[in-house]
Amino acid sequence: MRNLSLKHTIKQGINGLFHICEQELKMCIKDQGVLIFFLLVPLAYPLVYAFIYTNEVVREVPAAAVDASQSAQSREYLRLVDGSPDIQIVSHCTDMEEAKLLLKQQKIYGIIYIPENFSDDLVNGTQTRISIFADMSGMLYYKALLLANTEASLKMNKDIQIQRAGNTTDRQDEITTQPISYEDVSLYNPQDGFASFLIPAVLILIIQQTLLLGVGLSAGTARENNRFRDLVPLGRHYQGTLRIVFGKSIAYFLIYIIVAAYILCLVPKLFRLVQLASPTTLIIFIIPFLSACIFFAMTCSCLIRRREDCMMIFVFTSLPLLFISGISWPGSAIPSFWKAVSWIFPSTFGINGYIRIQTMGASLNDVLTEYRVLWLQAGIYFLTTCFLYRRQILLSRKHALERLHAYRKKLQRV
Repeated sequence: MRNLSLKHTIKQGINGLFHICEQELKMCIKDQGVLIFFLLVPLAYPLVYAFIYTNEVVREVPAAAVDASQSAQSREYLRLVDGSPDIQIVSHCTDMEEAKLLLKQQKIYGIIYIPENFSDDLVNGTQTRISIFADMSGMLYYKALLLANTEASLKMNKDIQIQRAGNTTDRQDEITTQPISYEDVSLYNPQDGFASFLIPAVLILIIQQTLLLGVGLSAGTARENNRFRDLVPLGRHYQGTLRIVFGKSIAYFLIYIIVAAYILCLVPKLFRLVQLASPTTLIIFIIPFLSACIFFAMTCSCLIRRREDCMMIFVFTSLPLLFISGISWPGSAIPSFWKAVSWIFPSTFGINGYIRIQTMGASLNDVLTEYRVLWLQAGIYFLTTCFLYRRQILLSRKHALERLHAYRKKLQRV
């Protein structure tokens, strides 16, 4: 009898789990808001971001030149700058005031100023200076302006050294201008591109944020549809805490394992981003990341009372989370307090681990710290989800009993 009762209980629990999973999947399909966050946003956002940065680098930044020297050497220098792929000199101004006016009107993003004594200093063997002014509203403008001027100055320095050395062979000229040979190699980002640097972090963040918004919207809907604002409805299938938590999480996992495959594998391939990951390593790493994100989202969803609350609570966190992840700003330069705050979110370890696997070809051993922390987060947020859902079950029963007592009193009066 005990064995039969145990088998019946297990069977009932499994049936309840799959019933909850099925109902959650149906809700995700029927609710347009949840469907947008679970499918439309993950499908569209990666494409939008990748299309915006598809050129990888900024080329032909418009700049103005103020040549106070008006010499052959100054014109040669400006020719070298203009010939670089980074800068295009669109205006030759008579003075700095004219160039500043163009900068204020945003017709240019940089100014190159050559002083009057430029040529005389070069002839006399005296060190000279060239000033550059950049619109710092865009760091890529400054980078392009600085890079073009640096390369031009190095080329002129090389020619001046050769002229003054008086060598008789090309080999002597080569040794004079470059006694130590070097080669500049950009590791893991051969184009020095913005997309290869930023998009992988954004892709991971999209997964976490859309899960937060979708699960939060689902929780808000459940509370709005329930008379007592309870997250967990009354019903024979919604009796066990583990049953509810696992049922809902399996539904979300089934959706997001497909979404993650599209975002993390197909999108980088479409835009020819760096892909050095081993498929097995990537799959093994993504499973704890998705689990941590799902249980984190379910924990946070217990704070949601109305559908629109998740938009107000979660959307604004996207940009700060990108900053404190240690990608757009060096992790060593992040204050200790904000570094500790970043450890709360699965995206911090997901971003760092995914980038190392995908763009650096790291193995699982190389990202073992991030991998273990993601499993730890998944376990902690699973426990917090169970605790909060258990509390919701008790509240639902309490409200049901109060309603039953009120109904009985009403019958007694009648």
